[in-house]
Amino acid sequence: MVKIKDLIITFLNNRWLVFVAAMWIQSCAGIGYLFGSISPVIKSSLNYNQKQVARLGVAKDLGDSVGFLAGSMSELLPLWALLLVGAVQNFVGYGWVWLVVTGKAPVLPLWVMCLLIFIGTNGETYFNTVALVSCVQNFPKSRGPVVGILKGFAGLGGAILTQIYALINSPDKASIIFMVAVGPSMVVIALMFIVRPVGGHRQLRLSDSSSFSLIYCVCLILAAYLMGVMLVEDLTDINQMIVQIFTAILFVLLVVPIGIPIWLTFSSDPRTPEQEGLLSEPQNKEAERSHDPHEIIFSEVEDEQSGSEADLLTASERQKRILQLQSKLAQAAAEGAVRIKRTRRPHRGEDFDLTQALIKADFWLLFWTLLLGSGSGLTVIDNLGQMSESLGYENTHIFVSMISIWNFLGRVGGGYVSEIAVRDYAYPRPVALAVAQGIMAIGHLFFAFGWPGAMYIGTLLIGLGYGAHWAIIPAAASELFGVKKFGALYNFLTLANPAGSLVFSGVIASYIYDSEAEKQAQQHNQIITHSSSFLTKLLDTDDAPKCTGSVCFFTTYIIMSGLCIIAVILSSILVRRTKVVYQHLYGKNRT
Repeated sequence: MVKIKDLIITFLNNRWLVFVAAMWIQSCAGIGYLFGSISPVIKSSLNYNQKQVARLGVAKDLGDSVGFLAGSMSELLPLWALLLVGAVQNFVGYGWVWLVVTGKAPVLPLWVMCLLIFIGTNGETYFNTVALVSCVQNFPKSRGPVVGILKGFAGLGGAILTQIYALINSPDKASIIFMVAVGPSMVVIALMFIVRPVGGHRQLRLSDSSSFSLIYCVCLILAAYLMGVMLVEDLTDINQMIVQIFTAILFVLLVVPIGIPIWLTFSSDPRTPEQEGLLSEPQNKEAERSHDPHEIIFSEVEDEQSGSEADLLTASERQKRILQLQSKLAQAAAEGAVRIKRTRRPHRGEDFDLTQALIKADFWLLFWTLLLGSGSGLTVIDNLGQMSESLGYENTHIFVSMISIWNFLGRVGGGYVSEIAVRDYAYPRPVALAVAQGIMAIGHLFFAFGWPGAMYIGTLLIGLGYGAHWAIIPAAASELFGVKKFGALYNFLTLANPAGSLVFSGVIASYIYDSEAEKQAQQHNQIITHSSSFLTKLLDTDDAPKCTGSVCFFTTYIIMSGLCIIAVILSSILVRRTKVVYQHLYGKNRT
């Protein structure tokens, strides 16, 4: 009996169990990607026009990205409480929207509906924060793959939830809103005590590489499977029994990774001597950093230029120099010649809080490169429907689903490739970010010129590049500015996403599209004016102006391509500035 109890405790404290549970939570954290399926129901039920629906979309984007509260509360509340808060927000926000849409609650003003959408979608920020904070701390030596996989499942959440909704097969179209309100909340509440830091740096095993390989295989199979199912269900007429089989296979694929913590619980997997060295390293660093509470600690001035002498020093050498400086300054202070400060600003690679990070050039380079890269990618995602229509495609939802899957693969692949850069070559992780942004620049050119197959190739390139941002940026932020305040740092960086979308999509893309549509409408009216058919003119005047052809988005995506090139330059600057930091973090691990 005692042995069974010990096995259960070991299983519940296994970092791979936490990782798998976080993957499941992230699968429910993609409710923002379902807005395209929810908005038509809201529009028809409440008689909204497109401008009003667009305002709901802005509220959704803000709710999905504004996570200051989640980040700050992560330092005050236990992580399970944060998940509970997010689940309640999700349930209340979308649950109330469902009541209004179905007529079970009175119709509310538009601004209140925007607030409800914001509250419901903002629950995602709690799911993301807890999953990332827990797993980054549990896998400190594998941040790239961990962040990539978790953010990948968040990106694929829309496709997963859509397939689950197909299983319901309800004639009431508003039932998808009910599923969004109830489903994720139930899953998160069921797992909220599992996802937490469990001292993962002490659980390094020989099988870790094979475990990650299994997770990657599941991710690739899952993406390919959903792509195939999407095409089959779209192009053929299948009965409900086949849909049930498809959904059952989906659940099996999602459950397969649980075999990793089960196997580790019942097996004795030894550590290698190298892993023992990695295991003791954090403890040694803590010992080096520990000091007498009455010891005087003096402020240091960190050189912001890359290659600074402070970054080249090891932790022990740096501590030795600090002690020497303390001794000299203490003597001078005793003589009244110097004023002592009792705090030390952290160096890159150590733990920063948000206020300390905000005065660092590297942090703002991360922010701006994310704003330019992800903002231009989100512009494509938000305008896929109008883009495909302008180029003559009828089934626009296919491209929405495709870019969701490429987004998923970009997140998983971005984490994997960036991890190779830092592990095998001790090269800064942002080098993979520069490559992703270069790929996006090419994708924008395909959209701009409307070349043959532009929608297919463009969604592939933009989806991969956009997704890679959300695997690389959080991992790089945790390496450069630590994990102690990671929740606040991450949620500040995510503000770049709606900021870029607001300017690039809400201002640039919409203005250029409307201008081109107006030009085409004027040309069309001139033709009608010279026509002898007054009836045709009368019928056409009620049509909303639409733009056709690649000219609708030509200027927009030329600008977006240029912005991605600027992002490549910023990422390259960041690579140069942080090369010494990454050599210090990972150079000693190279064989």
